[in-house]
Amino acid sequence: MLAQQQSEKYKRHRPETTLLYQLVERYYPDFIANLAEQGKYLPKYVEREFDEFLRCGRLEHGFLRVVCGDCKHEKLVAFSCKRRGFCPSCGARRMAESAALLVDDVLRGYPIRQWVLSLPIPLRLLLARNPSELSKVMQIIHRAISTHIVNKAGFTTKQAKTGAVTIIQRFGSALNLNIHFHMLYLEGAISENPWGGTTFTRIKAPSHSDMVELVHTISQRIARYLEKAGFVERDMENSFLNLPIDDEDSLLHLQGASVSYRIAMGPQQGQKVFTLQTLPASNDGEYGQLANTSGFSLHAGVFANAYEPEKLERLCRYISRPAISEQRLSMTAHGKIRYELKTPYRDGTTHIFFNPIDFIGKLAALIPPPRLNLTRFFGVFAPNSNLRAQVTASQRGKNSPRLVNEENEQSNKHYHARGMTWAQRPVTG
Repeated sequence: MLAQQQSEKYKRHRPETTLLYQLVERYYPDFIANLAEQGKYLPKYVEREFDEFLRCGRLEHGFLRVVCGDCKHEKLVAFSCKRRGFCPSCGARRMAESAALLVDDVLRGYPIRQWVLSLPIPLRLLLARNPSELSKVMQIIHRAISTHIVNKAGFTTKQAKTGAVTIIQRFGSALNLNIHFHMLYLEGAISENPWGGTTFTRIKAPSHSDMVELVHTISQRIARYLEKAGFVERDMENSFLNLPIDDEDSLLHLQGASVSYRIAMGPQQGQKVFTLQTLPASNDGEYGQLANTSGFSLHAGVFANAYEPEKLERLCRYISRPAISEQRLSMTAHGKIRYELKTPYRDGTTHIFFNPIDFIGKLAALIPPPRLNLTRFFGVFAPNSNLRAQVTASQRGKNSPRLVNEENEQSNKHYHARGMTWAQRPVTG
């Protein structure tokens, strides 16, 4: 028991002792100076990300004094940056909170399949530069997969609905800019009963032919939309991406190098990043629940049953994980930054190497713009769905009995706390 109590003691995170913090603290000023020499500057939100990361977890930048109500023992808890770019500490906290929310309030009680869609490299850069197009592309993807699931369940889209939670990941395992989608779909469709309530109809796992048909449908619809929106132009033989160029900041250059695995800063600018291959190449491939076409890749091989909440939580934590793992980050004797891949590439690559200045540029390329929601709810899980309150454990949504009870409780009070300023609230003894 004593050993357990000792292990549960709070230990303050000391970011200044980590390699990532030391690298940013040491080389970020040089990175900014290098850009300034070229007449380039980072967007304000990117600068703010780095500045607040250097203040995250440091007591000299603010803290709370927490006192135990029983023993009166005090602890100092430093303020965190709460940023979404590359801070491992805040990213890990957000991962745990997101996984708990999804499992306990949204997905629990249903069989869930993960669908992962990867995009062609030019499209990754386009969506990174134009976040407003993300929603339209995701609507195309969701409509295609949802229609497939509902039809497999024996319904039309007017008779039944399915639901999904999508996490937009902006990073690859090599710290490259790689916008792709992890979608947790119900393995079936939900229909409303004439006598009230809902019925869940489960479907079989998708076959290889299903995956091939779906990835072709998605790629063609996205291509048609981008052509209509003016982002894709065609001639007699080829089609090419018409990416608007903005030279006011250097982010386009950094993102373009990151998405194509190239060096953005230094004398080797434009060359491929240095990699280390320590394993033999592998030709093993998945042909069941994996399909590829024109740079699009759709995978649906990971599944969690309704009675496997622990597996579902592991899956939710995986897709919500931070962009960078400090455990896989190290320095070489020659001053290069070495990053180990989570999963080796098929050609046997296990590590990638950066010079310190270019490493800072890779971090800058991963930072999402402000007000970009990276977690999206679709179908019966959408906030405006009439079925959301009936199919989720939290019972939040339209016509929610929980909401009605809360409104009744509020109406019985003498005042409403919401919408009042501190000066307007009555003083209680």
